[in-house]
Amino acid sequence: MSYVEMPGAKVPIRMWADPATVEDGALQQLRNVATLPWIKGLAVMPDVHYGKGATVGSVIAMQGAVCPAAVGVDIGCGMSAVKTSLTANDLPGDLSRLRSRIEQAIPVGRGMHDSPVDPGRFHGLATGGWDDFWRRFDGVAEAVKFRHERAGKQMGTLGSGNHFVEVCTDTTGSVWLMLHSGSRNIGKELAEFHIGVAQKLPHNQGLVDRDLAVFIARTPQMEAYRNDLFWAQEYARYNRTIMMALLKDVVSKEFKKARPTFEPEISAHHNYVAEERYDGMDLLVTRKGAIRAGSGEYGIIPGSMGTGSYIVKGLGNEKAFNSASHGAGRRMSRNAAKRRFSTGDLEEQTRGVECRKDSGVVDEIPAAYKSIDQVIDQQRDLVEVVAKLKQVVCVKG
Repeated sequence: MSYVEMPGAKVPIRMWADPATVEDGALQQLRNVATLPWIKGLAVMPDVHYGKGATVGSVIAMQGAVCPAAVGVDIGCGMSAVKTSLTANDLPGDLSRLRSRIEQAIPVGRGMHDSPVDPGRFHGLATGGWDDFWRRFDGVAEAVKFRHERAGKQMGTLGSGNHFVEVCTDTTGSVWLMLHSGSRNIGKELAEFHIGVAQKLPHNQGLVDRDLAVFIARTPQMEAYRNDLFWAQEYARYNRTIMMALLKDVVSKEFKKARPTFEPEISAHHNYVAEERYDGMDLLVTRKGAIRAGSGEYGIIPGSMGTGSYIVKGLGNEKAFNSASHGAGRRMSRNAAKRRFSTGDLEEQTRGVECRKDSGVVDEIPAAYKSIDQVIDQQRDLVEVVAKLKQVVCVKG
């Protein structure tokens, strides 16, 4: 489908979704965003749903300003995927051992490594830039300075919620490795600190929603936020890099006889800010629950833990600010999912997937999410499908 255009106070709201299927709270958030004095465009992805301040699944282009809540609190959260030389025929009938080895190598939930992972231990992993990255930690907000040791031990860890590590097969039988994680708690703390700063600034006092507070270009507060924002985005990228290296190491050892090789990694943030130019204007584009989908650029759009995912290539649609959805998107809250579904429902909906099937992940049950196939269909003018994946192992936080 192409987009539906709804009127907004300052800019039209372009929606790659049926407005009738979007909850009222999310629609109101979109209208609120469209009132911001600095806004130059708003594109809404098919996985749109209610968020803090700004909806998840929205792309907001502003001139001379940026809204921290339009980035998301897990700064730099995103996906990585790698195609391997393995095929479905190489996989054992019982995948519980493989899942166990992955969980041993990559801490999940609030877990962390006993000591920081040395990137130099992985063959082929670029090690340049790491020392400079950690030195720049000294320049981030005072509010998180004492977190340095924890940030080091959390590098290469999964986290919780909707984050996951998966082993998948595509429709040709090729095996893929895929993971979803972000900047861990360090990015969340930076985001919440700066949202608090922005809410106290004089120019934000008349906004329809205080959670939409912005920083203005060429101010000390904006420069401080940009410094911390870009550091956290880099932390998230490094975090996924280390996790993928750990995952490859597990797979190489578990399938030693097959001697697996790995294609170049596909990686995409979906909670971040980018400096981009549209219609002759230099804009700050925030993608909260959305990926960049410029012409020919690879992206990853995952479904839920039992339904599969898509590798896509961007079509460069500037009406959507070269963007696409970041996943299926929730259709009910975590609490609603826990009330409605049981562990028996989870077992049924994840049949054939080696994964947790206990009460701790019922809120991640596939039925709590929108149909990934429908979400892909709604953005055929934003991306083309390269591969469809189906998970056979899913490790949740």
